[in-house]
Amino acid sequence: MTEMLTVEPTFYVNNVPVYGDVILSPMAGYSDVPYRALCRAYGSAMHYTEFVPVEALLGRRVHPRFGQRLDKQAGERPFVIQIFGNDAHKLLRAAQRVLEWEPDIIDVNMGCSTRKVSGRGAGAGMMPQPDLVADTFRLLSTHLPVPVTGKIRLGWDEDQKNYREIARIMEDNGAALIAMHGRTKVQKYGGQADWAAIADLRQTVSVPVIGNGDVQTPADIERMKAQTGCDAVMVGRAAIGNPWIFARRDKATLTLPDVLTAVRRHLAEMVAYYGDPDGLIQFRKHLKQYLAETTAVGWLPALLALDDVPEWLALMDEMETAVSANPLPL
Repeated sequence: MTEMLTVEPTFYVNNVPVYGDVILSPMAGYSDVPYRALCRAYGSAMHYTEFVPVEALLGRRVHPRFGQRLDKQAGERPFVIQIFGNDAHKLLRAAQRVLEWEPDIIDVNMGCSTRKVSGRGAGAGMMPQPDLVADTFRLLSTHLPVPVTGKIRLGWDEDQKNYREIARIMEDNGAALIAMHGRTKVQKYGGQADWAAIADLRQTVSVPVIGNGDVQTPADIERMKAQTGCDAVMVGRAAIGNPWIFARRDKATLTLPDVLTAVRRHLAEMVAYYGDPDGLIQFRKHLKQYLAETTAVGWLPALLALDDVPEWLALMDEMETAVSANPLPL
């Protein structure tokens, strides 16, 4: 009789098991259904939607543009819907509304640094408001049947690094997991992420911690885990055009056929979801990242000029034949 092998979860978010320790970050314009599907195939362990404003969820109907952000594919688990706002009761009502999309987890965005979000007290703008954070997590954790989590930053600026206080408030009021980008709101994506602060956060709370910031390669994943003790690593900008990072494969070691296999698969997901030609048109921003620093980069202008999928695929075949399969980058 053959013994059955059991794969143990890497960690739990309350009662939700997570299998794996590398996660695609929720990124506006990128973490959509097609790209989550591709990253999931390469090993991304949790699946966050792009963030959705509470105002889009409180009307009689959800606008299709935001409704798409709430979509998921069959088997996409654990599925995390991320919302943002600056009013605890509106955040609760919005969270209750999205339950019809059957999320496994609801996440509150407390890290977005853009002025139009943080400037009105949402996203990273919640961090200078500990009472709002306490009210939000108390309400959501009390009234929702799924775990509630949050993604934060170090604080507003160098003089207001209050992540310890905010993290304790979150945990005390029911947060089941905390993800942290190791920069302040004012830093945005500049400077260097503070991994020591992520390690400090790991020692401050007892719930799982996800580290985020300056993870560019598989080696960085291992370094962050070793240096911080975090339960998982979240990858954002470095994952664009690089789903292999979730499989711990360095893009520099790939061949052009490796890259083009992912390109074709990603395009197929985009066209299946958005249709033709919209899927191809929206795929262009990804293509630039896929082909950067490869032997095929010279074909990029011709590929970007096409909006017909069969023609595009034919040109891809022509390019692959013309370009030798050398290791990347050259």
